[in-house]
Amino acid sequence: MPASDWPGILRRGRELYTRNLRPGERVYGEEVVREGSDEYRRWDPWRSKLAAYLVNGATRLPFEHPHRVLYLGAAHGTTLSHLSDLLPDSQLFAIEKSATTFGTLLGLSRRRPNLFPILADAQLPERYAADVGRVDFLYQDIAQRNQAEVFLENARSCLATAGTGLLMLKVRSVTQRKSTNAVVSETREALGQQGWRVVDQRALTPFSRDHVALLLARA
Repeated sequence: MPASDWPGILRRGRELYTRNLRPGERVYGEEVVREGSDEYRRWDPWRSKLAAYLVNGATRLPFEHPHRVLYLGAAHGTTLSHLSDLLPDSQLFAIEKSATTFGTLLGLSRRRPNLFPILADAQLPERYAADVGRVDFLYQDIAQRNQAEVFLENARSCLATAGTGLLMLKVRSVTQRKSTNAVVSETREALGQQGWRVVDQRALTPFSRDHVALLLARA
């Protein structure tokens, strides 16, 4: 199995694997393989938009040695668990508003000490900003209509000046009436007006239809 240029990741064709922080444990029934003395978990792009972003041609990881990460919309923790693998020395703050789903995150955090789940609404960062502090990387995967506004508000409240973000834009959660291109263009304009530039834009098809990843940095 060939090594990847991305630390902690192995690639086999278009398949990705992350070095398992907890060898011997699976999170969602994923395939596990060994490479030398290390164990790797298959990172399914059909279940993780971040994996889909990388598989669809990203030339680099969207972060570089972040000490603290804020993840909005952690759900059951599929992508979060792979970030936990990749960033074993980082603090990953995971926001999830569903009390039912939050129980799964709590269970995951008991086995992975770099995870810090918070039951909260990502539209109200003032309720968790004091606990999170300033982060280096902001990852957003939520289904609200006002996704750009949520990103901007969390960036203002929690993101360090030199921090970057990855917005997984769910077009059909914004509107059913406009084309994907129109929604992406309007989102880029709204972010640009607040001092953000798009470093990379990448559609997530076929893994997630009408989803577009926007890698962002301050202009």
